[in-house]
Amino acid sequence: MAETHGLVERLEKAVIRLESLFSGSHRSGGMECDAINGVNGSIAPYVEAFDRLLNGCVAEFLRYSKILEGDVKTHAEMVRAAFQAQRSFLVLASQCQEPQEGPVASPMSMRSVLTSGPCLSPPPPPPPPGPPPIFDTEATKDEGTAFRSALFAQLNQGEAITKGLRHVSDDQKTHKNPSLRAQCPPIPSPTKSHTPSPTSPKSSPQQSHAPVLELEGKKWRVEYQEDKNDLVITNTELKQVAYIFKCNKSTLQIKGKINSITIDNCKKFGLVFDNVVGIVEVINSRDIQIQVMGKVPTISINKTEGCHIYLSEESLDCEIVSAKSSEMNILIPQDGDYKEFPVPEQFKTAWDGSKLVTEPAEIMG
Repeated sequence: MAETHGLVERLEKAVIRLESLFSGSHRSGGMECDAINGVNGSIAPYVEAFDRLLNGCVAEFLRYSKILEGDVKTHAEMVRAAFQAQRSFLVLASQCQEPQEGPVASPMSMRSVLTSGPCLSPPPPPPPPGPPPIFDTEATKDEGTAFRSALFAQLNQGEAITKGLRHVSDDQKTHKNPSLRAQCPPIPSPTKSHTPSPTSPKSSPQQSHAPVLELEGKKWRVEYQEDKNDLVITNTELKQVAYIFKCNKSTLQIKGKINSITIDNCKKFGLVFDNVVGIVEVINSRDIQIQVMGKVPTISINKTEGCHIYLSEESLDCEIVSAKSSEMNILIPQDGDYKEFPVPEQFKTAWDGSKLVTEPAEIMG
């Protein structure tokens, strides 16, 4: 702010200096100036053009800036002083002969005037009349008020506002002229699903895959088996794994000891195995039944709906890990039969003062 006020004071001093030079020119060179202008006291055309600029958009800008207050008003004072200095300079130049070379005013006064903005350069021809310019974002608020006033004035015309509309006859209306509707293709509604036309490409049928049951390196691949209840894998080794993918309504028996088994994207699938030294995983499946004949340390169930696990006497220490799954039951052998225990699907968590404690929620009902 101190720099801004300092610049305003410099501009004010420039105006005073130019006015004093103007007064001195009247005293010392009045006859010479009168000879140039022809009539004593006449105003040069470019000074008149500059006055029209001052009384037009510049005055409008100053008026808006005074309303906005703050830095805008301070800047407007600078602009006003600069324009006054420019006008004094133009009047002084119009009263004297054009010098052969060198500046008319002192370097300091010229620099104060010319650095105020490109609008203070030697005057252009008189601008055509037009709307007042928009100087900054804040000033647009006043223009918005004027626009609304003009809009309300149009609305207040009542029925007269429709006089400028062109009349459309019945033969030009599509809802009364079937031939026009036929020329325009229907536009589908964005709120309704689009029904494909007979020429629209139909979705390709689901590709069928050949069933697979083979050993590929160390992996047993069991894939795309449908309605097969006699699938058997024998001659297994400890380093081998089994990957069962997209098998439906089928049953697989794995004999011997194997490293791990994965059931992925299967439905109504049954698995019977002897021993697994690693983990049995069930992923993205539905209605799965697993029977353990020997031992398995861990069974993982993830994103699966419906999974029944029959444990043997040897595998009662098996850990069941589940996530995002439902309808899970563990069947424990008791008295020559199996007793079913559901795996919790709902949990409750509470803060005990030092940590969160989570435990299964009791099933109500």
